[in-house]
Amino acid sequence: MVKVSVIVPVYNTQKYLDKCLKSLSKQTLKDIEVIVVNDGSPDNSKKIISKYTNKYPNFKCYIKENGGQASARNLGLKKAKGEYIGFVDSDDYVELDMFEKLYYKAKQGNFDVVSCDINYISYNKVKIISSLVENDIDNEEDMKKQMINYYPVVWNKIYKRELFNKDICFKEGVFYEDVEFLYKLFSYFYKLGTIREYLINYIYSDNYTINIYDIRLFDYIIYWNCFIKFFH
Repeated sequence: MVKVSVIVPVYNTQKYLDKCLKSLSKQTLKDIEVIVVNDGSPDNSKKIISKYTNKYPNFKCYIKENGGQASARNLGLKKAKGEYIGFVDSDDYVELDMFEKLYYKAKQGNFDVVSCDINYISYNKVKIISSLVENDIDNEEDMKKQMINYYPVVWNKIYKRELFNKDICFKEGVFYEDVEFLYKLFSYFYKLGTIREYLINYIYSDNYTINIYDIRLFDYIIYWNCFIKFFH
């Protein structure tokens, strides 16, 4: 049985991709599948991906026309067979025991979602530490109190696969789809586990897109308004 399916969308990240996939190939959790979705990347990513799919039977690659990160993740969700599902961006890398720790925490408390802390790594290699929810949550009231401070990214967590039977998927054609996705998902779970360890390394890469003056922030604002209405 596959314990965790890890979905990796890939587009123009050849500079970082090998390190990302190497960290996934060495995971201490053995019953894991890595689903790499090549989103029509025009760089050398296909060759790098092939190196891992040829060597590791648990690595699978799907190639599609470029449609954006959300569409790549949605394809990965359709292919995933794991008891839990995780996401890793192709310019980041994870600690070798990340998915083992997340999975066994999830099983220990029968949690719907388990998250870990994040290392932010900038161009000059200085690490900026971000912490998340401090304690486990197992009831709806506490969930609503904590979620207003919850860091809205998908790639430091694993999720029960059955949550996606609720027709939850990533909205395509928008920016900050992590935010929209998580706020939809909140209404379907109330048991959240957290590991206060820094198990994923987020890289401020050449592809980093956030600009506070960018019109794309309007998508983010819309999601926040929906979130506030939901918890009102």
